[in-house]
Amino acid sequence: MVSRFRISPRPAFVAVSLMLMAGSACAQTTEVKVGVASPLTGANAAYGKDIENGVRLALDEANAAHPTIGGRKVRFVIDSQDDQADPRAGVQAAQKLVDDKVAFVVGHFNSGTTIPASQIYAKAGIPMITPSATNPVITQAGFDTIYRIIATDAQNAGNAGAYAATVTKARRIAVMDDRTAFGQGEADEFIKAAKAHGAAIVDREFTNDKAVDFSAQLTAIKSHQPDLLFFGGLDAQAAQVVKRMHQLDIKAQFVGGGGVKDADFIKIAGPDANGAQAWEYGQPMNVLPKGKDFEAKFKQKFGKDMLAYAPFAYDAAWIAIKAMEKANSTDPAKFNADLKATDYQGVTGTIAFNKNGDLKNSSSTLYQVQNGKWVAVTT
Repeated sequence: MVSRFRISPRPAFVAVSLMLMAGSACAQTTEVKVGVASPLTGANAAYGKDIENGVRLALDEANAAHPTIGGRKVRFVIDSQDDQADPRAGVQAAQKLVDDKVAFVVGHFNSGTTIPASQIYAKAGIPMITPSATNPVITQAGFDTIYRIIATDAQNAGNAGAYAATVTKARRIAVMDDRTAFGQGEADEFIKAAKAHGAAIVDREFTNDKAVDFSAQLTAIKSHQPDLLFFGGLDAQAAQVVKRMHQLDIKAQFVGGGGVKDADFIKIAGPDANGAQAWEYGQPMNVLPKGKDFEAKFKQKFGKDMLAYAPFAYDAAWIAIKAMEKANSTDPAKFNADLKATDYQGVTGTIAFNKNGDLKNSSSTLYQVQNGKWVAVTT
């Protein structure tokens, strides 16, 4: 018969084991999910990836500093959802991020997806910071957790309309837009400002964001003999419009809004790009104190040049991280007040919000293609 007995562990062994367990618990790192919502497929995918990369760069830098928030080591991880630049898919992407319990969201890219998605985030109490959606409606709904770190259409397209009338001295202006919340919003604000400064809108034409042929609209515009054409839409379509304008021998000055000033426009338009103008949000990167450094490290990390919105996405991620650190919490209910009180010197300039969540001081810049390159004209 085998006797049964229990060997008691030595006190020293127990003490060491407990210390190791405690040390292991203290060393545990809490993952903080950061949502990114943008188009990763379709015609706007390049912009969506640009935004995602801007956020990724910020999170990698933050993680390299081994941050501690609320007494615990944290590691920021990206949770990226493809909204396909479609309002319905945008709502689904927003709900997925809410279900994933992200701490905050950088997105969306398009105004048309941002407007309905913002309601999802607001209901969940999750801060959403858009680096690119510019329709004024986004921040006029009174939501407490919705922010924008870029000029609105009223500011950017408004500048474009005022400049066209007072500096370019255009008196017969035609307008065309892609009927999206972004493009139509730009066109509306441009028209409002141009009229206020004495210009006449001789024609307004519409297309859609999937169209590739603009012959009918441009033929109608040509009959009105405009001296300037403003287009509310993105780079690829803007380039096709410019090419067709030259084919139809339309002499009007082409002016685009946001999302036009990039390398893709010049690549698609080719020689016809020369002389085209576009108003883009913010100041030129080469005049901003942190601009050149950001461009260089972005290219080093991703092996390509940034597009328009990566620096805004980068700043969006950083202001949320700074708000968490100040509040000493990753709980949106606790750090949102510090986010609202942001006063931060970012890559894109000074970031501080008004009561609606828009920038207190925004800027926009007119660029023109000269000898195959975009050159800043005025800010």
